[in-house]
Amino acid sequence: MKLNTKRTVLVGMAFLSICTFWQMYEAVIPLILKHTFHVSDTASGAVMALDNVLALFMLPLFGSLSDKTSTRFGKRTPFIVAGTAASCLFMLLIPLADRLGIFWMFITALLLVLVSMSIYRSPAVALMPDLTPKPLRSKGNAIINLMGAIGGMITLVLIQVLVPGHTSQPDYFPLFAAVAFIMLLSVVLLVFTIPEKRLAEETAALSEPEEEQEEDIKENRKASLPTDVKKSLVFLLLSVAFWFMGYNAVTSAFSKYAQIQWGMTGGSFASSLLVATGAAILSYIPVGMAATRIGRKKTILFGVAALALCFFSGALFPTYHPAVNIVFALVGISWAAINVNSYPMVVEMSRGSNVGKFTGYYYTFSMAAQIITPIFSGALLEHVGYWTLFPYAALFAALAFVTMLLVRHGDSKPLPAKSKLEAFDTPD
Repeated sequence: MKLNTKRTVLVGMAFLSICTFWQMYEAVIPLILKHTFHVSDTASGAVMALDNVLALFMLPLFGSLSDKTSTRFGKRTPFIVAGTAASCLFMLLIPLADRLGIFWMFITALLLVLVSMSIYRSPAVALMPDLTPKPLRSKGNAIINLMGAIGGMITLVLIQVLVPGHTSQPDYFPLFAAVAFIMLLSVVLLVFTIPEKRLAEETAALSEPEEEQEEDIKENRKASLPTDVKKSLVFLLLSVAFWFMGYNAVTSAFSKYAQIQWGMTGGSFASSLLVATGAAILSYIPVGMAATRIGRKKTILFGVAALALCFFSGALFPTYHPAVNIVFALVGISWAAINVNSYPMVVEMSRGSNVGKFTGYYYTFSMAAQIITPIFSGALLEHVGYWTLFPYAALFAALAFVTMLLVRHGDSKPLPAKSKLEAFDTPD
């Protein structure tokens, strides 16, 4: 059995379109709120947390709805097409509202876009396992995540090219139009090259029969986790929350920080984020290989410690200096070390039959952190000063290091990968 790499790349076009949008959302929306509508940093943080609030209940909802859908195009494709079309349409209203200075129009358009993105985010993620036999899903997930990273890098390049640096209130319409075009092109390519219904039926025929596992599943569901494993799970989930608190604080406010604290103009701030993303992509395979040798926990501890030091170092730059890019490259490497290994540690504590429940634990803690931290960090930016951003992030990374030291389970050594792509097996 061999992974169809070309097919998986085409399936990954849906996730590429999603990441293309989210990179722009985190970089540009804070600037519009700050410079056009003069929204306070605390309130801006609340707006930036909206997508995660919606995700807590809308992602499971539309994932479940797509599970129960049956059309001649498949069960995921209708959601992907409808969600992308609606997102691209409403997305173009955001720069228009920015240009006209109409706040209610901006908020309405933003909410419509976030809801539209929620329609197809879960179905897009679920498409890969639908069309990939179980033994090959690790490799498939690697390719999907790479496609998402490529989408984010495309947006950062577009920001540098299309956002002028001579004004604090540039016209963002060309950027939004370019991102919408890429999203539409990606999904059109997906629809015309991936006959979902037929491929899903073929994949299902290759799956192993699971009837003989029913008794084992029932037994596992009744059993509870041992106390020591529960403690490890709690400390690991706290670690997940803490490092997302630190990391997301920087990603959701860096565009404003770069302009106000460092005096950068236009889309020049994207260069540092581009360096971090590129370094993370290049690090996935080495980090995965390191984890097979020294274990997931040690690899994560290295990543968290390095992340705390990097954020502390960022606070030492009173103005922008090219050396900042070295710090951001190390941030990318550190985040890769954490992200590649944390989700596998969580599900390692599950019993096989409840992997989905443990996946839910992971996303609940990571999303809750991303709801809270833009508001908390935004309040500090507003009432104390922008200098607090990197110390805030460093503090939570340090807390994650402490709680991670208390994790005692989930670190069983993985089997040697048949392909280096398996090192990329991380959640979306």
